[in-house]
Amino acid sequence: MRKIVVAITGASGSIYAAGLLNKLLTISGQWNELAVVMTDNAKEVWKTELENNPDSYLPGGRQDQEKDSSVKFYSTTDFSAPFASGSGRYDSMIIIPCSMGTLGRIASGISNDLITRAADVILKERRKLICVVRDTPYNLIHIRNMETITLAGGIICPATPSFYSKPKTIEQVAATVVDRVLDLAGFDIKTYRWGK
Repeated sequence: MRKIVVAITGASGSIYAAGLLNKLLTISGQWNELAVVMTDNAKEVWKTELENNPDSYLPGGRQDQEKDSSVKFYSTTDFSAPFASGSGRYDSMIIIPCSMGTLGRIASGISNDLITRAADVILKERRKLICVVRDTPYNLIHIRNMETITLAGGIICPATPSFYSKPKTIEQVAATVVDRVLDLAGFDIKTYRWGK
């Protein structure tokens, strides 16, 4: 059984985070702990981007916590969270979407909140860090930060959808990214496979 951290930052792309959380709940037999951290900016972006989607999963609300007791929520200032230390033995961390500010702080070793501290822990423990970056275009600073994280053992997964499955809705387009992330994280999922 696995222990997973999902961090949601203030970059545009809340649909990816919502899709990931929903999909993780459908495969809950493959993990035993799911921790969620969401920045204040992410909460604002979430409200802006998903306000017309009542089915979207907004983590952190009391109603959602009661509904999904298997998911634990943490504030960005809670350094007592178990995944703030390597002794917590969390297997993977997915930052979705990952803002370029967060990426830069991780690449520079600046642990100024729970997200950047947890990413630092995951890297130092040689576990799996997946940063789902969404900004475009990239400047040289972004590219060098991505290189630094890659050299440290992290995975940069741009939120670039695929279209060979012929998605018909925006949710299906976003799901092509979410499924790729879950594949990278090592989960067994049913999804479109090229040539099958």
